[in-house]
Amino acid sequence: MSSLRMTTPRLLALRVLLDDPGRERYGLDLALEAGLEPGTVYPILVAFESVGWLSSREEDVDVHAEGRPRRRYYRLTALGVTAGQERLAAVRQRRSTGTSGRRLAW
Repeated sequence: MSSLRMTTPRLLALRVLLDDPGRERYGLDLALEAGLEPGTVYPILVAFESVGWLSSREEDVDVHAEGRPRRRYYRLTALGVTAGQERLAAVRQRRSTGTSGRRLAW
């Protein structure tokens, strides 16, 4: 498993991606479903792709006919599905036991 630090926004994005692992999503779509700002989601997608959790492709459209820029679509890889499920399970486990593995100083 990679050493990718899991923040709350990353966990939210991951949960949405895992809801339908085979589905391709573009950044704004993912941001809306996860309840995140688009500016937050794109660094998350880059981080996930850099550790091999996502693959991406740019859509092949005529930008003039569509009247919008091309979208980059992201999909979880097999590694991303496995690692994502493990990360979410670990978070659920920590929350259910009421500890993060840290001890109080006093």
